[in-house]
Amino acid sequence: METPLLSNGEGRMKTGGALMVVVAAEAADGTKDEELGTAGDAAAADVPDLPPVRNLGDAWVVFVGESKRLWLIALPIGLSVVCLYGMNSTTQIFVGHLGNLQLSAVAIGLSVISNFSFGFLLGMGSALETLCGQAFGAGQVEMLGVYLQRSWIILTATSFLLCPLYIFSTPILKLIGQEDEIAELAGKFTVSIIPEMFALAINFPTQKFLQAQSKVAVLAWIGIVSLLIHIVLLALFISVFKWGMGGAAAAFNISSWIVSIAQVIYVVGWCKDGWTGLSWSAFKDIWAFVRLSLASAVMICLEIWYMMVLVVLTGHLDNAEIAVGSISICMNINGWEGMVFIGLNAAISVRVSNELGSGRPRATKYAVIVVIVESLMIGILAMITILVTRNSFSVIFTEDKDLQRAVAGIAYLLGITMVLNSVQPVVSGVAVGGGWQALVAYINLGCYYIFGLPLGFLLGYLFHQGVEGIWVGMICGTAAQTLILLLIVWKTDWKAEAAQASERVRLWGGQDEPEKLQT
Repeated sequence: METPLLSNGEGRMKTGGALMVVVAAEAADGTKDEELGTAGDAAAADVPDLPPVRNLGDAWVVFVGESKRLWLIALPIGLSVVCLYGMNSTTQIFVGHLGNLQLSAVAIGLSVISNFSFGFLLGMGSALETLCGQAFGAGQVEMLGVYLQRSWIILTATSFLLCPLYIFSTPILKLIGQEDEIAELAGKFTVSIIPEMFALAINFPTQKFLQAQSKVAVLAWIGIVSLLIHIVLLALFISVFKWGMGGAAAAFNISSWIVSIAQVIYVVGWCKDGWTGLSWSAFKDIWAFVRLSLASAVMICLEIWYMMVLVVLTGHLDNAEIAVGSISICMNINGWEGMVFIGLNAAISVRVSNELGSGRPRATKYAVIVVIVESLMIGILAMITILVTRNSFSVIFTEDKDLQRAVAGIAYLLGITMVLNSVQPVVSGVAVGGGWQALVAYINLGCYYIFGLPLGFLLGYLFHQGVEGIWVGMICGTAAQTLILLLIVWKTDWKAEAAQASERVRLWGGQDEPEKLQT
């Protein structure tokens, strides 16, 4: 018996089975796929679906083959994102040696204000991940350049709307309870990194455009070179020129624009199949694209901002400088692991969207199973590493002994968070690939902000558990969200999703033949 899955009004679910034994269930069932519909049949005729798995040997072959496909995409993307995040982290490392106050101010500026815009723009850009991936799988490569231009327009306009958040960051931070000294210094820093936000508006759509086609090696090379340049600029501006936090902001802006410009040059110069020039079609059906972009933004933002709130809440505790500093260091380490899983998130999103666009539901299902299993294994390894090094890893960020002890005291919570954050991002990637952003946004809202956040507030303040209480409550919210998403993936009818992929591209992206922009 089937029940509807509310994924933007589309999709179906079927009951029965379990995530870890779905491969075996496929073998026991032995039935052939149902008809996918006109568009799905056409795609499936070109690229046959994977055969059913009937024994452990077949399961191993599928696991190894899918692992290779996933990591060929995930490693370059992960490396690229780690380098992008490395600009954030190395900025804090250099500033941290200027003093605890400067570290707290920059951490608040990057973790709260900049992270707010980062999450919103990344979410808006994720609409491109769905449409480009499914269009590429369906063979509509010529539409990718049009989608890219639409996303550039939407994200640049969004950046202008977000500028007041940076300009008035000092009163905003004071309003939410940050100490005046930290808020004022953080406000000066955030105003000076506005150019970086506009770089992200170009970066994210271009990145998604390349990911959908698995042209990801160039992203890794651009990321590596840009990170090295960023480190050199930080050393030059802070250590040599003694520009302090202003130097850190200048390096941050320059490095971010280097990444964006390099990606655009590659698209225009070397992606002639997907990029056919500027097109008036980029302005057509733009409202449908905006709606999907907003759903994507809400879904991603509710995830990214959730941990950002942890940093904000600690600013209300006694000895806020140590509390904020210790949480910021832990979130920085968690962010490093998170960037790796963003690589897997992007990889599984590409795999799911491409396979659905090609009308291959069984291949989609196998890809999802493999990525969840591997992500959980990596998360457990990360937790073990943190617990073993809990007394020493904070030395990278600070020389203050009190701050180091504070970090060591909450390291076990960081380990638990890293396990949960290994599975959650990849399941979200499945949702993006399938176009379920609106559904996941509701789940995130309920689990994070109706359950996890109030629980953390109660434990941290009313029960006087401080940083640990706030974090435990928020971990409970993450655990609830992860379990619900796993349940949805378990019950999803991939055949129905494959049949709807082509229709989704038509409805949200438009099918008009691109018209080149006359110059």
